[in-house]
Amino acid sequence: MKIQSPFLQQIVDFMYSRHYAKRTVEAYVYWIKQYILFHEKQHPGSLNDKHVEQFLSHLSLSKNVTANTQAQALNALVFLYEHIIHQPVKIDMRFRKANKQKKLPVVLTKREIRALLNNVNPARLLPVQLMYGSGLRVNECLRLRYGDIDFDFYALRIHLSKGNKSRVVTLAKELCPALHQQREMVKRIWQMDSQQSNYTGVSMPYALERKYPGANKTLNWQFLFPSHKLSVDPSSKVQRRHHIDVTTIQRAIKAAARQADITKPVTSHTLRHSFATHLLESGADIRTVQEQLGHTDVKTTQIYTHVLERGANGVISPLSHL
Repeated sequence: MKIQSPFLQQIVDFMYSRHYAKRTVEAYVYWIKQYILFHEKQHPGSLNDKHVEQFLSHLSLSKNVTANTQAQALNALVFLYEHIIHQPVKIDMRFRKANKQKKLPVVLTKREIRALLNNVNPARLLPVQLMYGSGLRVNECLRLRYGDIDFDFYALRIHLSKGNKSRVVTLAKELCPALHQQREMVKRIWQMDSQQSNYTGVSMPYALERKYPGANKTLNWQFLFPSHKLSVDPSSKVQRRHHIDVTTIQRAIKAAARQADITKPVTSHTLRHSFATHLLESGADIRTVQEQLGHTDVKTTQIYTHVLERGANGVISPLSHL
């Protein structure tokens, strides 16, 4: 990310030195910048809790952001004042809270999923199939490593995902041939990279990097979907081979949805929603679906039962009896 402000660059450098994820860094810097612009470019050190409250209320009243978006902005400012300004904000701030929007997830039918997959760019098809077939978040899919596939038990190992939780999810047997081919390609790239004198290995979550020193240069820890070129790791400032970018998959899904004439709003997360709903529809119990998705609270998973119950599967229209 290109930063022109020395102050914002200081925040970026600090966060990377503390091993924050790239997306977290980008999100926090974005909201800190918006906060500064809202207060006419005054330095945050000259502002106080009241100014934070004004900005958060502005997001709710004028920008009509969701509760989750407002919470992310609050987290960014709490981080700013605690770690950068060293003047923590008070806990009981009073600001206009955004309404918590409760909306049902968009779910594709099996026919729509089939049409979507048939229209995905073949170069991006396998990760999209995994996201639907195993209920993965887009980041979970792209962070898969060479050794995360268990072909014997048809499972995928997901490391330190949302909430720093790990889990094992199902793997469709039909994807095994394509996964074997993908791993052969990863192995060739790894062998090529290993011959470079300045090869530093792939990036790893900080906890795993400490637990397995040197593992980032081994084949098992290479990304399953590697980028086609090396890039500078913003945290370590060394060249590494990262995984393909999230936006690459997101664009491929959007393009496929258009080509398949799917009128519903389709995102990468729609595949995860569809996975969960189709599992329940086929008779899986909700606890199993909860484990597959990695939800801490079963209430989060129950949203998918509402999708089924509020449609024709749960309530029959009186028109049908006429």
